[in-house]
Amino acid sequence: MPFFNIFSKKKPFPERKLKIIVDNREKNSLVIPELLSQNFEIEYKHLPVADYLINNIAIERKTISDLKSSIINKRIMRQLLELKQYPSHLLLIEGFSDENIYALPLENAIRGFLLSIALEFQTPVIFTQNAKDTVKYFSIIAKKKPSSEPSLRASKIFPSENEQVQFILEGFPGIGPKTAQLLLEKFKTIKNIINASEEEIKNLIGKKADNFIRLLNQEYKSDK
Repeated sequence: MPFFNIFSKKKPFPERKLKIIVDNREKNSLVIPELLSQNFEIEYKHLPVADYLINNIAIERKTISDLKSSIINKRIMRQLLELKQYPSHLLLIEGFSDENIYALPLENAIRGFLLSIALEFQTPVIFTQNAKDTVKYFSIIAKKKPSSEPSLRASKIFPSENEQVQFILEGFPGIGPKTAQLLLEKFKTIKNIINASEEEIKNLIGKKADNFIRLLNQEYKSDK
C-alpha cells in the first residue's frame, strides 16, 4: 500500500496565480501593490468600460473622492449604464463609512444616488474599507469558476462630443478625467494639445507630461 512520506523534502506545487484584467488608468492606484502581494497575474488593457475584469465580472471602482466628483458632474450615471453591458457587474465603493460619507456636503445626494443604483440601475454595490479590503473581494471573485471567457467588447456611451474628445485623451496612461479636462480647458482641442510646447504641457500637468509627450512623439513601428 502506498504511503505519504511526511519527511519528504519535495516542495508543494506553487499556487495558481489569479488572473485579473486591469484598465491602464488604474496603474497608479493603491490596489495594484495589493494585487501583486496576493499573487495576482495582472494584464493591463485599455478597458472602455469598468476598471477591472475578473472572471467576466465587470467592476467599477470608486474611492470616496471619485464618487463625490462623479456625482457632481453626473458622470457616474453614464458609467453605470455602460457597466450593464456586462451580464455580471458591480460597483465597488472604497473607503466607505458612515463617518466619512455622510460628512460630505452631498449627504442627501449620496443617499439618493445609492437608492438609484438599487432601484433604477439594479447594480450590486460592495463597500470596502481600503485597497487591501478591496483586493480581498477580488480574490474571492477570482477563485470562483468563470461562467465564460472575459469579454472586452463593451463600449463607451457618448452623450456629447466633449466626452468623446475627453475619452481619447484618457486613453493615454496616467491621463485620468481630471487631467484630460485640465488639458481641454486650457488648449480647447486635441490638435492644440499636440501642437503645444513641452514646457506648456509640463507646467499644466507636471510629471504626467513626460509619458504623455513621449507617446505623442512615439514612432509607429510595423511588425511586417
